[in-house]
Amino acid sequence: MSASQRTVRIAPSILAADFARLADEVAAIEAAGADVVHVDVMDGHFVPNLSIGLPVIRALKRVTRLPLDVHLMITNADDFLARYAEAGADWLSVHPEACLHLDRTLATIRELGCRAGVALNPHTGLDALTWVGDRLDHVLLMSVNPGFGGQRFIPRSVDKIRAVREWLDREAPDATLGVDGGVNTSNAELVRRAGADVLVAGSAVFRADDYRVAIAALRGDSV
Repeated sequence: MSASQRTVRIAPSILAADFARLADEVAAIEAAGADVVHVDVMDGHFVPNLSIGLPVIRALKRVTRLPLDVHLMITNADDFLARYAEAGADWLSVHPEACLHLDRTLATIRELGCRAGVALNPHTGLDALTWVGDRLDHVLLMSVNPGFGGQRFIPRSVDKIRAVREWLDREAPDATLGVDGGVNTSNAELVRRAGADVLVAGSAVFRADDYRVAIAALRGDSV
């Protein structure tokens, strides 16, 4: 499928939102045309930062109809899968480095009723996906080193997006490909053309003067 034929979804990352007004911020992106709410969960071990956890997921579930895309950047992801699913996660993405048995983890995520995703750090090779294609609903390709918002997009990520898209088209054609890190209105077209169909963007949305205009620009639409 060509880039022009794919449905592109925009997933604003609430890591860049105003947490004092989080419910209002999520309502605003929903009204502005966002497709998914991206939630970064960090434990200070797997990545050098702490972010949010289960209470925020529960609160978000009460105030939005959009699916919650929960990215688990934690060392013991398997211990928390059921709790995040119960709290309201619709998508759950894990890092292969943090899972002892990735196949089992992905199967468990599906059994919990969530879309099962694998997150690939910049240094993580495609071989991490080789034997789990039949378990995959989503691949989240990190185009920055995870842990902090506002980082610059790593240019070599474009080649990796193309490679992952080619692999998915062969092995898991129904799976989506998300790109997370430094995605903005300047590079979104390049990212889409390389094969991404879910664009995770924090600052590019929440630091924009008009969320609707920013989301449309990321998707490649005119307002």
